[in-house]
Amino acid sequence: MYPRIRALREDHDLSQRQVAEMLGMSQTGYSKYETGENDIPTAVLIKLSTFYRTSVDYLLGLTPVSTPYPPSK
Repeated sequence: MYPRIRALREDHDLSQRQVAEMLGMSQTGYSKYETGENDIPTAVLIKLSTFYRTSVDYLLGLTPVSTPYPPSK
């Protein structure tokens, strides 16, 4: 359901455990986001978009292009 968060994590050479620690949660809980078993809360989407410097729309698959976050002025 959320293939882009997995792709971004792998592109940054990070483990699920590392991303989970950054989010303050367990690796198992984070894994359920990547597989779509659990929906990602808005607050977590915002943290992930800030961490990966992309938009929430990109993470959700609403736009095909990863735009920098925050947007350039």
